[in-house]
Amino acid sequence: MKFMNNISRRTAIKTVFAGSAALAVTSIDAAVMGKKKKKEKVVAPEPLKGNIHHSVSKWCFGDVPLDEFCETCKKIGIESVELLDPKDWSIVKSHGLTVAMAQGAGLGIDKGFNDPSLHDELVASYEKVIPMVADAGLTNLICFAGRRNGATDLQGWENCEKGLNRLIPTAEKYHVVLTMELLNSIGHKDYLCDHTVWGAELCRRMGSENFKLLYDIYHMQIMEGNVIDHIQKYHQYFSHIHTGGVPGRAEIDETQELYYPAIMKALVATGYKGFVGQEFVPKEADKIASLEKCIRICDI
Repeated sequence: MKFMNNISRRTAIKTVFAGSAALAVTSIDAAVMGKKKKKEKVVAPEPLKGNIHHSVSKWCFGDVPLDEFCETCKKIGIESVELLDPKDWSIVKSHGLTVAMAQGAGLGIDKGFNDPSLHDELVASYEKVIPMVADAGLTNLICFAGRRNGATDLQGWENCEKGLNRLIPTAEKYHVVLTMELLNSIGHKDYLCDHTVWGAELCRRMGSENFKLLYDIYHMQIMEGNVIDHIQKYHQYFSHIHTGGVPGRAEIDETQELYYPAIMKALVATGYKGFVGQEFVPKEADKIASLEKCIRICDI
């Protein structure tokens, strides 16, 4: 009986251990399955708030096919892919997006309206492209002051006025806004329209809603800083905004010197209804993740 009791006791102990092990394995399996289920669950990102109209400059993202890039932008919630020539506008529009800042006219950044010898060529180019912008259902067409070439501020205003005034009737007829970009004159050596107050004075002299400025935060931080104050003072002259991290034109995150959520809040507070175009050059390996991150930084 004692021997039998020992066997029974051993058997009982083994049975208990076996049962405990089975329960443990079952619990582990359940936990693993639970984790697998959690991993498989895809949480859709929160939709953008809608206070900012988001755009992005295609050139910053290299040779990604435009169709593919537009599909990605659409998923993120971006409404525009910009700084594209006429041949690309229909591709963007086929994805339900717009081109918030069109290009395709003029002679480039260095050869602009400050040079009277270029006026005939510039006017001919813009008069050809302005109707194309309207036909595509777009609004903003970029233009440039060009190099200073020794001109004083006053001479620069007078030179640009003379050339641009030849185009304003066409721009008004087709409801197109000629938009002169503010650029830093360090990277773009000797560029004339390199301070907000200079561009705002040109707008005042032109006196037309069909001539405005592209306020590029990256460039103006380099030249003058005081970004929020300039937005508050001169926003009525802006038809478009560009971003970019300083220094280096990289991501607009904690790696650079500006706090973009505050800038965007100040911009929205002015009643600005135009687009904000991301024009940073990604340094992170995942360029699309960088784009989405920077869009959400600005999505106040």
